[in-house]
Amino acid sequence: MKKKYARITGTGSAAPDNILTNADLEKMVDTTDDWITSRTGIKERRIAPDGMAASDYAYQASLKAMEMAGITAGEIDLIILATVTPDAPLPSTACILQDKLGAVNAAVVDIVAACSGFIYGLSFARALIMTGQHDKILVIGVETLSRIVNWKDRNTCVLFGDGAGAAIVTAADQPGGILDTYIKADGSLAHLLQVPAGGGRQPITPEIVGNGARYIQMEGPDVFKSAVKAMGEAATKLIEKTGIDSNNISLMIPHQANIRIIEATARRIKLPMDRVFVNIQKYGNTSAASIPIALDEANRNGLIKPGDNVMLVAFGAGFTWGSALIEW
Repeated sequence: MKKKYARITGTGSAAPDNILTNADLEKMVDTTDDWITSRTGIKERRIAPDGMAASDYAYQASLKAMEMAGITAGEIDLIILATVTPDAPLPSTACILQDKLGAVNAAVVDIVAACSGFIYGLSFARALIMTGQHDKILVIGVETLSRIVNWKDRNTCVLFGDGAGAAIVTAADQPGGILDTYIKADGSLAHLLQVPAGGGRQPITPEIVGNGARYIQMEGPDVFKSAVKAMGEAATKLIEKTGIDSNNISLMIPHQANIRIIEATARRIKLPMDRVFVNIQKYGNTSAASIPIALDEANRNGLIKPGDNVMLVAFGAGFTWGSALIEW
């Protein structure tokens, strides 16, 4: 069998129109614009209105990616959708998206890797294409985190937003594309960033609704330290695996969780910040949607050119982390 390579041929993104600014949050909880900006880099985030769910934004982003790639829904043979905020526990949001798109020839799967979800999806897509099992894969990261945020918790409600990003990954005969990926996890630290209730161990009850266990809970300082270490590791490991160092990386697109984590990761691989894409100020932390939204913005704004080496790196709840190196 002739060797195949996995190339990203189209990107797309979508986000709610409704913007929640730091000034708006000052009226909701005990916080200030200066406190949020200085510690996170976030100025505003997008919030989905009632009636809109993950599949709706995934649909919008997917259409844009398909248009750029020049393919129809019927040509897609696999949909990989990363989210921690599905439309419903059953069926998978990928199934719902398949029906919306009319992608009748596609197998589907949801993956739960939080903020690392899109990189996990790219890793799986690359492997499936290189082994000849699929040719055209739609990979999506999408979140409606506003649904699981405790709007009374000032330490977490200022961080998160909603949105979706998508990429078409296509089999190619020529070398290049997704050169390599690195993914890892440590479940022993899951308690540091979690939504405890809503599953089989703690089903939703009136008591659960009242005590906040169905919302995001985070030990901020511990998560910060783990994120700095893990994202630095993920970037460094991929440089070691590929032999492509920071001098040959045109752009790094990190998970947009905290500007200080982004800066620390760049320092770890000696990459100047003028080669790091940052849009956290507009969207906040959109978990699995973070990197594909940023990738699409960088792509559409002409910041990525053919032949450029692009590094993606993320860290998320689980804990999960990973990286991908792409020759555009």
